Amino acid sequence: MTYKKIERTPSAHYFPLLIKNILESSQVLAPNQEIVYRDTLRYTYKILADRIARLANALTTLGVKPGDTVAVMDWDTNRYFECFFAIPMMGAVLHTINIRLSPEQILYTINHAKDDVILINAEFFPLLEPVKDQIKTVKKFILLKDDDNMPETGLVMDGEYEELLSQGGSDYDFPEFDEDTMATTFYTTGTTGLPKGVYFSHRQIVLHTLGAAAGFSGIKSQAHLTSEDVYMPITPMFHVHAWGFPYFFTMIGAKQIYIGRYEPELILKLIKKENVTFSHCVPTILHMMLNSPDIKDVDLSNWQVIIGGAALPKALCKQALDLGVNIYAGYGMSETCPMLTGPKLKPETLALEPEKQVEARCRTGLPAPLVNLRIIDSKGNPLPHDGNATGEVVVRSPWLTQGYTDDPERSEELWDGGWLHTGDIGYVDYEGCLQITDRMKDVIKTGGEWISSLELEDIISQHEAVSEAVAIGVPDDKWGERPMCIIVLKDNYKGKVDTDELKQFVMKYVEDGTIPKYGVPDKIVFTDTIPKTSVGKMDKKVLREQYN
Repeated sequence: MTYKKIERTPSAHYFPLLIKNILESSQVLAPNQEIVYRDTLRYTYKILADRIARLANALTTLGVKPGDTVAVMDWDTNRYFECFFAIPMMGAVLHTINIRLSPEQILYTINHAKDDVILINAEFFPLLEPVKDQIKTVKKFILLKDDDNMPETGLVMDGEYEELLSQGGSDYDFPEFDEDTMATTFYTTGTTGLPKGVYFSHRQIVLHTLGAAAGFSGIKSQAHLTSEDVYMPITPMFHVHAWGFPYFFTMIGAKQIYIGRYEPELILKLIKKENVTFSHCVPTILHMMLNSPDIKDVDLSNWQVIIGGAALPKALCKQALDLGVNIYAGYGMSETCPMLTGPKLKPETLALEPEKQVEARCRTGLPAPLVNLRIIDSKGNPLPHDGNATGEVVVRSPWLTQGYTDDPERSEELWDGGWLHTGDIGYVDYEGCLQITDRMKDVIKTGGEWISSLELEDIISQHEAVSEAVAIGVPDDKWGERPMCIIVLKDNYKGKVDTDELKQFVMKYVEDGTIPKYGVPDKIVFTDTIPKTSVGKMDKKVLREQYN
């Protein structure tokens, strides 16, 4: 069969999907809209474009050329935001370094990505000092700082960011090139082995941005965003491009707020001062904010928050709804750029009292536009979307990473059968709504049956005394594994609640048929803190090592 391709007039322009076109949109739609950094700096989109050009000129003067890799180690700053554009628009690759990894892991990602230049905040010198002599490919370091404090370092700086911008010209002719050119790379940490590098092209990032526009602006629901929104990310910019929203809000010309180092008091202050209407974060960050004593002074009734990176606990959802927050879950992963699904609440659901909306808002949701999703069994066969058949979630979309950097074996495992394997277990109901029930590595296998750690966490978190909860499987000679819960109690309940009371609370969900009796944890322990991963998730790997 022969397909008929279009003919191009010799003079017709082929328009590649490049990140520079996202920036150009903001210059047309909202050149005078504001970009704000903390409570110290604000400027317009017009000045943003000027600074991006100056940064590109400065990097060129330092020897950066197309194909080079430029890494960034910074808090969530306007500088980072400028790097989101300038570096890939030059034809170079932006490497967003996870500053919460160990020095040894950071060294691995720098060498594996073959970084040529690193822009580094002075606060992160201690991360590179112990390993500086093992860095292989980096030729230049650029200093990032907010004040005149300059700690001692053995790293040789080749310029300071603002000084370099002041010396760079404001005219830069960003080239056109193949839209499949790599734009960004970063590293995702798993339960075993070294961090894995994922990568995304200009085409993929532009399509992800357009997919977000179709899903959040084109479809009317509680998850609706426009150019009138005020955006403030509370997800690190090194984590999957801050979930892609800086590109989305730039394309539509909305006001953006960047907060630097995360401090609950400052976050709440900026929400109030700048009238922030949209943010995204992991559950632990929102939990920290909602339990800050400053929360009582902030009106959150105009604040929309999407929760991702981990399941949205029902108790946290209800707490946010009680404060007027328009909260709901989203689903994606580092390998998927990250957008995959989100709940779109029906009018009849939104008409219910907030406490009756909780279950719907915590669901994983419907696939975003241009996302194809299946549930498969252990042999790779697709399962029916009937709300009962549970299996692994696999996906296809134009913005999924095409592999892991220099790792063909794990790349093929990721894309086995031509579908990207998420490693998550779930089901899809008759309406096409996905519900994740657990990670394949986190499901608790007891006596040949599976217990969802996420469901158990969600149940026990609804007890009024529980602040945070995590469930893991621990070895058992008879059953293989048994569930165990690690609990952080609210301050005013410490010493007043025992483990038997919590087990009896879980038993109520056995009696109503929510979970089987073997899902009741054999052991519950209290702790003051639960270890978190570099992106704020509960670190079950550490907990399993601790309690197994």
